[in-house]
Amino acid sequence: MPEPQASPAQPPAPGTPASEAITRLVDLYGAMIYALASRICAGPDEGEDLVQEVFLRAFKGWDSFEGRSSAKTWLYTIAAHACQRMHRTRSGEPARIGSLHELLPFGDPLIAAIPGGVETPEQIEIRREARRRVEDEIASLPDEYRVPLILKEIVGFSVPEVAQVLGIPEGTARSRVHRARLRLRAAVDRALPRNPEAPPPPAYPEQTCLDLLDAKQNALDRGVAFDTRVICQRCRSVFASLDLTQDVCRGLASDELPEGLRERLIAAVSGS
Repeated sequence: MPEPQASPAQPPAPGTPASEAITRLVDLYGAMIYALASRICAGPDEGEDLVQEVFLRAFKGWDSFEGRSSAKTWLYTIAAHACQRMHRTRSGEPARIGSLHELLPFGDPLIAAIPGGVETPEQIEIRREARRRVEDEIASLPDEYRVPLILKEIVGFSVPEVAQVLGIPEGTARSRVHRARLRLRAAVDRALPRNPEAPPPPAYPEQTCLDLLDAKQNALDRGVAFDTRVICQRCRSVFASLDLTQDVCRGLASDELPEGLRERLIAAVSGS
């Protein structure tokens, strides 16, 4: 009795014919590979070229895939390396990302007020501006921070998966994601309205706020809720803007390829 065919929705297993495997990978992950590539390259045409390079490399290397990692992790490792090679050709990259004190509002006399409740035209405009600032800030991140941030916040990998894809220690991956997230948060914060009155003096030493910030970032990494009922007003504002930043990043994920790109990818693989 013949074995049942694997569903196209399932990642291909080792031994799957290369053309079938790559077609399935294009359908499963092509859109998110494009989301990664388009934020590395200078324009959509370069992004499409990079996506094509990724899948051609995957096609040529498929027979060596042994299943020691998932097909998804294997493919994104190829993509991350291709993106890093592409980005090294670009100039004007900032030399540094900024210290914690530069990225946090400890010295700001007024803190951001994030409107809640029913969505209003003001909230829609705030979110639109936050998205624009996030996209601009991602484009300006140094490469070593940009790729981990995109893999974690847009593609949706866990921190251990980011580390595996990039071949770096998990602690390094976590540190880079956290610092990049704070850089984006600072950009989003500048788009938010301010509370008209200065906040009360901090209830805790600054180090306690930094420890709480680290706990909040770890909660964001794991996708779990963080209790804000017992923290100071300034920390509450920072954490709310972190939540907004992550939500905006998730909204940058793509669920489809640009028109015609799938067909070009399949044709390129078939002709190899």
